Amino acid sequence: MQDYLSIQALHRSIPPFSPDIPVGLLPYLAFVLLATTFALAFYFSTLPKDTLPVREVAVASIASLLGGFGVVALFCTVGVYV
Repeated sequence: MQDYLSIQALHRSIPPFSPDIPVGLLPYLAFVLLATTFALAFYFSTLPKDTLPVREVAVASIASLLGGFGVVALFCTVGVYV
């Protein structure tokens, strides 16, 4: 019973959750990230084929990372909190 009361007191004392990125910026963030993803995908499609595709892998990895964060920001914008 003592543990329950201490957890309950701790729960009441901590501040409520607040996101690091303001919710009003999410649509703009999603647009910028996804636009950059599409631009990098176009750039990737125009790269010459190399024997060691270091540049291709770097561009594709950055585009993939930005696309993933852009989709999450877009989902959060429309109310699907993932």
